[in-house]
Amino acid sequence: MLSLIGTIIIGGIIGLIARAIKPGDDSMGWIMTIVLGIVGSLVAGYVGRALGWYHEGQAAGWIASVVGAIVLLFVWGLVVRRRA
Repeated sequence: MLSLIGTIIIGGIIGLIARAIKPGDDSMGWIMTIVLGIVGSLVAGYVGRALGWYHEGQAAGWIASVVGAIVLLFVWGLVVRRRA
């Protein structure tokens, strides 16, 4: 249970950092910010393992997680822009 709470807190921090770094208006609530941070970390871990930076079962670092979340923000911006 504590690992789930820790994941939510760390995901929120990573999501907030990514939204602060990326320029532009990324209007999303705090739940989507947490999801952004968690998924960004998962993407960074997957890409890192594919490139040989991380071993199986090793979590991505803070910087890689923030970079993964920023990449997701750019993809989200492209999807929302095409929809509008």
